[in-house]
Amino acid sequence: MDAALRIGIIGLDTSHVTAFTKLLNDPSDANHVPGGRVIAAYPGGSADFPLSIGRVGDFTQELREQYGVSIMETPAAVAESVDAMLLESADGRVHLEQFRAIAPYGKPVFIDKPLALSSREAHEIAELAQQYDIPVMSASALRYSEGLVHALAEADGAITGADAFGPMHFEPTQPGYYWYGIHTAELLYRAMGAGCREVTVTANDDFDVITGIWQDGRIGTVRGSRRPGQSFGATLHTGGGPRLVDVSKDGRTFYASLLVEVMKLFKTGEPGIPMTETLEIIRFLEAANESRGTGQRVML
Repeated sequence: MDAALRIGIIGLDTSHVTAFTKLLNDPSDANHVPGGRVIAAYPGGSADFPLSIGRVGDFTQELREQYGVSIMETPAAVAESVDAMLLESADGRVHLEQFRAIAPYGKPVFIDKPLALSSREAHEIAELAQQYDIPVMSASALRYSEGLVHALAEADGAITGADAFGPMHFEPTQPGYYWYGIHTAELLYRAMGAGCREVTVTANDDFDVITGIWQDGRIGTVRGSRRPGQSFGATLHTGGGPRLVDVSKDGRTFYASLLVEVMKLFKTGEPGIPMTETLEIIRFLEAANESRGTGQRVML
């Protein structure tokens, strides 16, 4: 039996860190993901971002007291003491800086969504990963919801288009669609794959619709709502007709399904999502932000 990987976490300002640690460290959990254990973490936290700095203290205390995680003073100290890392900082603005600190240690890293808040920073992360020969993956857990996975398997690649929908809240420190739009963009790309060539946005106070046209002529959309009570989902268009996918209904938690993929990355060094696709998603959101501001079509 392989020894459990020692896992470190960078950034303790999101509920993902306690959820992931429980799934990895608690064998009694119904959705336990074997193969690794969180042993060290760096709290981080962004002073100008209430949803970050306001939560980091409680999550740090929970990891220390409930799971015995060693709390370190720097990202580098975590990198030295583990085999692989989860970069979980809620603030996408710090991802590049934190990745830059841990990249020289040459260990695999999962970077929670979004990879970065601009194409420039996303490409710099990719270049550092290549320079230090580090396997890196970034994703929203919604990518791995059972309803979506099953619907795509049944479609067998015959997706003629897709419409993803969900909440579209804005956060002042995270430009435009990078905060909540990343989830619906990930749903769209899981269905459509890479290859979007242009983006146009239509928006009002309550709703945003991002329309992407792919190189092969297929059309995919993201519809976001700021009204209460919204859930995530998608309509997949196939040769056999449309299929509605409710990703909120999941036999296994999204987080567990995501962690299974992350553990494959950590153990094999092979990311389940090509970095080229992740970079395109960041550019897709960047182009959508630009189109929302100008009202014009933006080429990727």
